[in-house]
Amino acid sequence: MPLRDVVLRFLPPRLRPLALKHRELLKFGAVGSIAYVVDNGIWYLLKLTVLEPKPVMAKVIGVIVATIVSYVLNREWSFHTRGGRERHHEAALFFAISGVSVFFYTAPLMLSRYVFDLETPHVTVLTQEIADFAFGSIVGTLIAMLFRWWAFKKWVFPTADFRVSRAERKLAVAPEGAVDHTAN
Repeated sequence: MPLRDVVLRFLPPRLRPLALKHRELLKFGAVGSIAYVVDNGIWYLLKLTVLEPKPVMAKVIGVIVATIVSYVLNREWSFHTRGGRERHHEAALFFAISGVSVFFYTAPLMLSRYVFDLETPHVTVLTQEIADFAFGSIVGTLIAMLFRWWAFKKWVFPTADFRVSRAERKLAVAPEGAVDHTAN
């Protein structure tokens, strides 16, 4: 049973048509959730160990690794039917837009640390960590996510239904009434 059907089973019947209508956005959100875990896992691992004095650099590294994961998952799952560009051009645009979005990820953290002085010794370690999480993980991620959703659909994957699945290609090529014996 496809994952889509499993997920739809758990949704209230009134929400199912809405979920189907916006499945691309929901997939983008799921990929974003995975990238969020990768980003924050790496960020906290680095900022609590080898990059303790450089939390913004730790965040940049986390975002870069998460961006690579995000490209693969978005291309092959979220936007798997969209396209309109050669693969190398698509990848270059994806990473360029993701590079710009690093600003949106890190600007709230820089604001927190260097403008509001929410870092030790001005505040307690607990306050610093709460501010880092709120500004670096929540605010930065939300702003960057909105920017990336808009930019990916506009420039990276501009044409809906550009790529079709293997099954759809086989149906398009097979003469009407023909039986596909290679499916088994």
